[in-house]
Amino acid sequence: MPAAAPPVLPRHVAITMDGNGRWAAARALPRIAGHRAGLKPVRMCIEACAARAIEALTLFAFSSENWGRPAAEVGKLMGLFLESLEKEIDELHAKDVRVRFVGARERIGAGLRQRIEAAEQRTGGNSGLCLQIAMSYGGRWDIVQAARRLAAACVNGRLRAEEITETSFGEALALAGLPPPDLLIRTGGEQRLSNFLLWDAAYSELFFTPTLWPDFALSDFRAALDFFAARERRFGKTKSQRAS
Repeated sequence: MPAAAPPVLPRHVAITMDGNGRWAAARALPRIAGHRAGLKPVRMCIEACAARAIEALTLFAFSSENWGRPAAEVGKLMGLFLESLEKEIDELHAKDVRVRFVGARERIGAGLRQRIEAAEQRTGGNSGLCLQIAMSYGGRWDIVQAARRLAAACVNGRLRAEEITETSFGEALALAGLPPPDLLIRTGGEQRLSNFLLWDAAYSELFFTPTLWPDFALSDFRAALDFFAARERRFGKTKSQRAS
C-alpha cells in the first residue's frame, strides 16, 4: 500500500486574535487579564508553525481602530506589549524566528518603538519562521501607504503610472517579500475581516471559530489546518485547469 500523501499546509497563516475581553468578562476579571491569558496561544501558534515548517505567521495584535479604546486599556496593552517583547525575544531569537512589526509606528510610544526596532535588528538575520506582529495596523492604512509610496516614485521620476501593476503594488505593502496568507483564522465567533490584510487576503481561506482567543488550543489550530487541507483552491480557474 502506497504511503499516504503528506497533508497540504499553508505557507503563511494569519490570525485575528479576538475574544480576550469577553474571556475576561466571563470570569469577572479585568480586560487586561484576558490579554495576558492570550499570550499562551500566541506561543503555541509560533511553536506549531515552526514545527511544521510553515514559512510565515502574521498576528493581528492591535488595530488602527483600537486606539479609540479607553486610554487606560490602551496604556495597559502597550505595557503588556513591552513586557512580552522583553520576555520573549531571547527565546524567539534562539528558535531562529525573524520578528517584524507592521503598522503605523509613529503612534507608538518612543520606548516601545525602540524595543521593537531592537528586536527586528536582533532577529533580522534569522532564517526560520517569519513572525509578523500587526500593531497599530489597518488594511486601509496599508493600501494608502502603498499608494503614497508609488505616487512619490512617480513624482520623482523613478516610476511611470502605467508601470504600476498588482505586483509592484504588492511590493509596496507591509507584507512585501512574503507569500500571501493562504489561511486566515479568526477566533471569537465574529465572521469579518475587520480591516485586516484587505489586499493580501484576496484568496485566503477563511476559518472562523467561536473559541475565544485565550482558549485557542493546539487542537483548534490543527482543525484550522485540516480545514485548509480540505479546500479546493482554484484562484479563479476551473477544476480541470488547476489539475493540468
